[in-house]
Amino acid sequence: MASSKSSTTWTAKQNKLFEKALAVYDKDTPDRWYNVAKAVGGKTVEEVKRHYEILLEDLQYIESGQIPLPNYKTSSTGANISINDEEQR
Repeated sequence: MASSKSSTTWTAKQNKLFEKALAVYDKDTPDRWYNVAKAVGGKTVEEVKRHYEILLEDLQYIESGQIPLPNYKTSSTGANISINDEEQR
């Protein structure tokens, strides 16, 4: 059995590798989850599958409006512009 740290903790680097691997290995790729786990490193096939399921759940919440979009601030010009402000322009 994997350690609790590897099964519950994902570093920013692992998340980025996970995202890139999902782009490379689509749903039609044979051994998709094995390849994704190998690309991420330090995670089992079951861990990457569960991480994907959590990602899909998060996307459903966001798309259904249950989680509001963050109010991003820009710092390059010193102006405070939210995403909603940009959409209205």
